[in-house]
Parts: sequence; structure tokens; C-alpha cells
Amino acid sequence: MKEKILISSCLIGQPVRYNGTAKQAHHPVLTRWQNEGRLVPVCPELAAGFSVPRSPSEIADNLSGEEVLNGTARIVTDTGQDVTSLFLSGARIALALAQQHKCRYAILTDNSPSCGSTTIYDGTFSGKTHPGTGATAALLRQNGVEVFSHTDIGSLQKRIDGF
Repeated sequence: MKEKILISSCLIGQPVRYNGTAKQAHHPVLTRWQNEGRLVPVCPELAAGFSVPRSPSEIADNLSGEEVLNGTARIVTDTGQDVTSLFLSGARIALALAQQHKCRYAILTDNSPSCGSTTIYDGTFSGKTHPGTGATAALLRQNGVEVFSHTDIGSLQKRIDGF
């Protein structure tokens, strides 16, 4: 049986992002993995109860997912509403799904306060990013899941397909 891979739902064309769009990743291996039944889609935000569309959210104060997990950072909407608890709930749901399917790898959408794995928005809602992780990516990594950005699918392909 081939290994399963957790993936952000928006990357496989599901319109689940805050603004009701997808962020389709165009990489030929995704189609193959999907046809092989290897992809386990998740949107941590929808799983936690957010709607589509929803207010944009960012991790406040130029911090990162690790700080969200340890309680020293919060995730807020563009109107200042604290939505940290919902993001943490979504991260836990994503982790449970990864564990249920024995996923050792995840492909997540960068810049997101949930799924960002290399960069996230800086909390000013100005479009600026900084190196960091979202809450879901941080929780997955803390629990042994290797997380790849949607821009680095080729590296994951080399890692698990052996070339």
C-alpha cells in the first residue's frame, strides 16, 4: 500500500480559502497521487467550523505557529477578532486525520496562519510575509509529520518516490 499524504484542500481545487477560492497546485505528480488514492485533503479552518467566505486572519505581531501553540501568540481577523481557539481546533483535527491515515508527509499552502510551512503573513494585513509557520504546520511538525510547501512538491516527490 502506498503512503498517504495530507494535503491542503485548496491545493486540489476545492474553493475553501477565506475568499471562497482554491489555490490549485499545478504539479503533475499530484494528479498521479490523487489517482492512486494517496492524498488526504483537509482544510483545518473549515474543519474547525469557519465558513466560506470568512474574514482574513493572520498571526499577530510578526509571530509564528509555534508561539500560537505555546500560547504566546494569537490569530486575529482583519477586524481584530481573536480566532486562535478555532485555528488550534483545526490544527488538532488535521493532526488526528494525518495520524488516522498514517501520513508521514503533508503538502500545505504557504502564507496561511494554519498551513504556512515556510512563510506566513506578518499580522499587519498589508500583504507582507515573513519566515514562519502556521498553527497546523507547526503542530504537524511537532508530531513527526514532515511538512512541505505547495511550492516544493518536487522535493517531496523525490523523497518518497526515490528519484
